[in-house]
Amino acid sequence: MVVSVLLCLGLAVLAAWIATLALWRLVTPLERLHAVTFVNVAGGAGLVLAAWLTDGASPRALKCTAIWLATLLIGALLSHVTGHALHIRDGERR
Repeated sequence: MVVSVLLCLGLAVLAAWIATLALWRLVTPLERLHAVTFVNVAGGAGLVLAAWLTDGASPRALKCTAIWLATLLIGALLSHVTGHALHIRDGERR
């Protein structure tokens, strides 16, 4: 059980490092937006899975899941709005 929790937390850290490398590698702000979204989804999933493995179906694990789902919904909305703003800004530069 401890090993699986450590693997889940390692997945969250690995997702953050992958997103860091992607931010360094990707050129446009729209491409970089995908890296931020990736770390929200993958890193959050690792943390939620670790919470469920540690506590089972406890109020804390359910709260972690609710926070992660809210982050996914709000993050998707913010990513869409930010991408739209970037698209408009790039269209005005031409």
